[in-house]
Amino acid sequence: MKIERTGMLLILSGPSGAGKGTLGKMLLEQDDSFCFSVSATTRAPRPGEVPDVDYHFVDDRRFDELIGQNAFLEYATVHGNRYGTLRGDVENRLRHGQNVLLDIDVQGAAMVMARMPEAVSVFILPPSFTELRERLVKRGTETEEVIDRRMANARQEVGQMDIYQYVLINEAPPEASFLKLKSIVDAEKLRLSRCTVTIDD
Repeated sequence: MKIERTGMLLILSGPSGAGKGTLGKMLLEQDDSFCFSVSATTRAPRPGEVPDVDYHFVDDRRFDELIGQNAFLEYATVHGNRYGTLRGDVENRLRHGQNVLLDIDVQGAAMVMARMPEAVSVFILPPSFTELRERLVKRGTETEEVIDRRMANARQEVGQMDIYQYVLINEAPPEASFLKLKSIVDAEKLRLSRCTVTIDD
C-alpha cells in the first residue's frame, strides 16, 4: 500500500505582533516537509533579517516590473510598504510535492484563497489587543506612530478572520500554540483530496 501526497499550501495570517512568524519558524524547524515562500517587499530590512532568506528586498521600480510580468500570486500594500508572493516559486514547489508556508497579511491571503481554494488558512490571534501593543513596543523597532497604525490595522484584520478555515489564539508560551498548529497541519496532510492511494493486490 502506498500513499503519495501533493504539496500543501499553508497560509498563516494575523496582526503584526500576533506571533505568526514565530509559529511559522517553529513549523519549518520541526517539519522538514515544509519550505518557506520568500516574499518580495519594498520595506527596509529589520535588524537580523537576511536578504533572499527572510525577504527579497526590492525597490519600487523592481516591484512594478514584477507586477508587469504577472510574477505575483498576490501582492498588497501593508503599513505603507508593498509585499508580494512570487507565483512561480510557489507553484513549482507544490508540483514537486513540497508543502509551502505563506506568512502573509489578510489582503494577500484573500487573493491566494480565491486563486487556490485548496490552500489551508489559519488566522493567528493575540490574547488581547493590550498584549499585542506590548509585544510591538518590546520589539523596539517602530515609532509610537507606527505602532498606533499597526494597532488600527490589527482591529480591521481581526474583523476579517471569518474568511479563514482555522483560528488560533497565540498565548505564551508559544510551544502550546505550536502544538495546536501542528495538529491542524497533521490532519490536513491526511485529507484524501491531497492523497493518491495505491493498494497492492
